[in-house]
Amino acid sequence: MGHSILIIDDSALVRQQILTTLRKTTLFETYHEAADGMEGFKAALNQAFDVIVCDLEMPGMDGFKFLAMRNARGELKDVPVIMLTGREDLETKIRGLDQGASDYVTKPFDPAELMARVRVQLKIKTLQDALKKSNQLLLQLSNTDPLTSLHNRRYLMDTLDREVERSCRTDIHLSLVMVDIDHFKRVNDTYGHQVGDAVLVAVAALLQGQLRPYDTAARFGGEEFVLVLPSTELAAAGAVAERLRKLTANLSFAREGAPDLVLTISAGVAVVSPGSSVHADDLIRQADTALYRAKQDGRNRVVLASP
Repeated sequence: MGHSILIIDDSALVRQQILTTLRKTTLFETYHEAADGMEGFKAALNQAFDVIVCDLEMPGMDGFKFLAMRNARGELKDVPVIMLTGREDLETKIRGLDQGASDYVTKPFDPAELMARVRVQLKIKTLQDALKKSNQLLLQLSNTDPLTSLHNRRYLMDTLDREVERSCRTDIHLSLVMVDIDHFKRVNDTYGHQVGDAVLVAVAALLQGQLRPYDTAARFGGEEFVLVLPSTELAAAGAVAERLRKLTANLSFAREGAPDLVLTISAGVAVVSPGSSVHADDLIRQADTALYRAKQDGRNRVVLASP
């Protein structure tokens, strides 16, 4: 998508001069105009702009007020604002820069100077956007299991700490389901690690597909997965785990020259009840104990921890 610029000035003639100057370049794909600060502020809230050129002196809302309102909105703070002013005094320019203006152009402006200053601010904004995107990608990668694309154990523990604290503070149930693929070592030994990886990916997708938007699914390690279910009582979480157990049993992986692979899972479920005072590690330990009982009792089953 091409770049976009917003021009705010109460003079239609000045806006046209700016448009004529900038359209001689290929810097922007779309151009937007506003006749005063309030109109410009509303436009900035409704559409993303890469650069804003704003007159300092306008009736109603002047450039300083526009900067103040822009600074109050986090989504606008990174958009560079070039102020237009007929004033030559240094104090006015310093005040504008202190309030968040990125640059100044004095009216009547020189077209070449305006073009150069806009070009610089656009380049800075483009670099900032690229850096922000890279940082977001790094954060996502640091919180994601590379094989299954579920959250990893580190993200799980951070989330679980917050959810347990919130559950204890608000007296709202929080359930945790620990899931283990039965006889997974046998899958790797019989069918190979490539099939084993495909099994992990398939089970992860099944788990994620059955959860609510505010639930969390994570790969705990190896063939173990953990589900964090806020605002969910023990019986309801057990029902979720039982549904997942039945759906997993319907998965099959055909292999030429070998019998089809049919999967089962075991699950342990634990809950933070209203009035409890527990830590995330306690909840994991309770769910893990319930999972161990499910394994001991023959696998392919769900066991609920004692509340």
